[in-house]
Amino acid sequence: MERREFLKHAALGTASLASPARSALGMIGANDRVNLGLVGAGGRGRLLMGLAAAIPNVQFVAVCDLFPPQANAAQQSAGPRCRTYNDFRKLLEQKDLDAVLIATPDHWHSIPMILACKAGKDVYVEKPLAYSIKEGRAMADAARENRRVVQVGTQHRSAPHFRQVEHIIQSGQLGPVHFVRVWNYLNLSPEGLGRTPDSDPPPGLDWDFYLGPAPSVPFNKNRFLRTYRWFWDYAGGMTTDFGTHRFDTVHQVMHADSPLAVMGWGRRYELNDGADVPDTLQVTYEYPGFVLSYEASMLNGHGVGAQGVGRKYYGAVGSDDRPHGIAFYGTNGSLFADRIGFEVYPEPRGSSVPGLGSNSNNVGGWRTERVQVTGEDATGLHLKNFIDCVRSREKPAADIETGHRSTIVPHLGNISIRTGHKLRWDQAKEEIIDDPKASSLLFRQARKPWDEILRL
Repeated sequence: MERREFLKHAALGTASLASPARSALGMIGANDRVNLGLVGAGGRGRLLMGLAAAIPNVQFVAVCDLFPPQANAAQQSAGPRCRTYNDFRKLLEQKDLDAVLIATPDHWHSIPMILACKAGKDVYVEKPLAYSIKEGRAMADAARENRRVVQVGTQHRSAPHFRQVEHIIQSGQLGPVHFVRVWNYLNLSPEGLGRTPDSDPPPGLDWDFYLGPAPSVPFNKNRFLRTYRWFWDYAGGMTTDFGTHRFDTVHQVMHADSPLAVMGWGRRYELNDGADVPDTLQVTYEYPGFVLSYEASMLNGHGVGAQGVGRKYYGAVGSDDRPHGIAFYGTNGSLFADRIGFEVYPEPRGSSVPGLGSNSNNVGGWRTERVQVTGEDATGLHLKNFIDCVRSREKPAADIETGHRSTIVPHLGNISIRTGHKLRWDQAKEEIIDDPKASSLLFRQARKPWDEILRL
């Protein structure tokens, strides 16, 4: 696309500012229909579409995807009144559009979201919020400057059982908590993604547009669709993809919003498949009052045990397996939580070391009660919260600033791994302190012509 033509399209993408959507004027009533558009119609996008369409008085009037099979599948689900686009800027020109769901690969979150805000549309954007920390700040600024409702897809915020976990920790029932552990495990060994040669893109796919702000490389099927997340060019691997949800929950439960220091280790030890994010990693975060340990493996799927009786987590390989989760270790007990519930395991009264007091024989009783609570994935509730806030103009459960701060955490972990440096973080300035090499990874210069929109 010629640069002049590109800038023309970019300007058109914000043209509706002159005649904003109903939501920009606060004119959507509690019972009025909300018209949605979908940008990114892959598996996750179509899941969001189905859940949102089930909310009363919600309809999809536009879908956009660069890959025709995905765009067509989404359009068929929405019905004949839904228009289909292969350029999100054209979608944003549609006058009857109130809000947009963005479920693209990570490197395509910021530009559509910023232009949607400028076009007077509210936005639900999948996690991680942004490809880089400075992109996240630009997105938060765009939402604030244009007075948009923006929900980040960290759906744990809408889960009732995680609010119960927050109450248990904040009420002191678990005792003081100074250590928190987060983990994500899956097994891609021995071949990982497998090696595949570069080739021509599938028919109908504009590969250069798909790359967008990312570096120009030949088409390779491993860089496309679900496996894009294992390449630094488009995402941040396990840490940003899976970790972001759980870092956000740690912030919610511990009433924290920023680490003070970060140190991480990791590399691609075993998987020799052309991808470049670590297959094994560990990151330690220092917060005011507690230490957070994050670990991830692509070489083993077990994670930890302590799964509740009769409950099986998605991706589990054993009856007692918990491949993803969060553990809060208090002086009164330990709390293990994931998307489908949580358990509290009490500590014995006195010391648990034989010879220093009560031990596992439980002579003195327990410091708290054994608890097991069943929950479920809250994506549908999270979307409903977004739609409610589009109508009411209230702040959603995972508003843009909340999502931005939670997404900073995995990005800092990856920066520490990639540089080998211990990082000190200034949250007020959103700066890494006295480390030019690490600071250079706070952003990436967008490839032309997208740099005209994403100026960092």
